[in-house]
Amino acid sequence: MKEGQKLWTKEELILAINLYCKLPFGKLHNRNLEIIELAKLIGRTSGSVAFKLVNFASLDPSLKARGIKGATNSSKLDKEVWDEFYNHWDVLPYESEKLLAKLKHTSVEALNQIPETDLPREGKMREQLVKTRVNQSFFRRSVLSAYNNACCITGLERPELLVAGHIMKWSEDEKNRLNPQNGLSLNNLHDKAFENGLISITPEYRIKIASVLKKDKNKMVVQNFHRFENRSIFLPARFLPDKDFLEHHYRNRFQK
Repeated sequence: MKEGQKLWTKEELILAINLYCKLPFGKLHNRNLEIIELAKLIGRTSGSVAFKLVNFASLDPSLKARGIKGATNSSKLDKEVWDEFYNHWDVLPYESEKLLAKLKHTSVEALNQIPETDLPREGKMREQLVKTRVNQSFFRRSVLSAYNNACCITGLERPELLVAGHIMKWSEDEKNRLNPQNGLSLNNLHDKAFENGLISITPEYRIKIASVLKKDKNKMVVQNFHRFENRSIFLPARFLPDKDFLEHHYRNRFQK
């Protein structure tokens, strides 16, 4: 470590991983306004924060699978905190949002723009609802940023028309509800079709169309579904869809 530099704390690293998940991979640079903001909050330079985010790329298994190495000088604590976050998607995303809210001297509700009118005044029900809404927001942003805010089937680049769809249903796998590798960036139409088993994606990342749709010769069905049969999806820059999750959907929910 260079003279004058200070060691990163566990809390700072958790906040950095939180931001790493939210930003598109191509925007991990020191001119990014969100990186500049986090740097000010934790008393570091934007360059050091950006470099730390790039360090995480060397620990990201989905990037390793694509041959992307990232920086190679991550510390022992970097790896420990990364592994803890990566293996506890059901806990640490929400905890990191609470930590960020505390640093910003605000509430986690306000940080995530949850209107007070949507919430009970107090109690367990409020806490659970806030946690669910915060987690859903984190999952959506993590998934969409991994796909550079584009639909993985059509390439549509309109975030307001996109959904962070779950491969394993919310009710099926509580531990992986917030795992970005359990997510797909889809437009609303194809998300609904995926949810109902009318389309699926194989572990080889190829699109499959249900036989009931193949038989439908309606012009809109042909245009929106037939032409995608056996095409490869647009892969995310990171957080590749988990092949076991895709296999489960293809074997158990797809209307072959």
